[in-house]
Amino acid sequence: MPGERLDAEWVRSWREQADAALTKLMQSFLTTHGFPPGDNAVTPATDDSHQATSALVDLTPIPSDLTTLYWVISEASLPDVDSGYFIHSPATVAGHFREYGPAPIEGEWIALVFASDGGGHLFAIGGSGQIWKSATASWFDDFDVVATSLQEFLERLGGRIANQL
Repeated sequence: MPGERLDAEWVRSWREQADAALTKLMQSFLTTHGFPPGDNAVTPATDDSHQATSALVDLTPIPSDLTTLYWVISEASLPDVDSGYFIHSPATVAGHFREYGPAPIEGEWIALVFASDGGGHLFAIGGSGQIWKSATASWFDDFDVVATSLQEFLERLGGRIANQL
């Protein structure tokens, strides 16, 4: 898959599948876990998120796969999937970039933090298209490759949702 660009139709399909799995998961969550679920959603893109994506592109060069993702979804909040997963909105990514700059990943010409987990670990997409995860809950610590592409990252996230059913 390396070298292939993320396809918007694939992202739409992924979102639909994730929504269907989340619906099933939320229906049984209270019974399974003994407490009510949080708000779990993969939010479709809006005119406002498209404007925020354009502003992010104006701020710094970003990998094209991230632009494709944000053209289809604006963010994801999955607090009840494993320890939690969060795909940040383009406005949040821009704010973090202004405050912290790119993630310090050697060999990547740019690495934007675009997601996090419930343990505070950060996920960055590099100019190479690879997805990196911080070793600790720190912006400035080491990052390790966790997926060769954004599509692989999303496939794994979808698998985590499905595995909880």
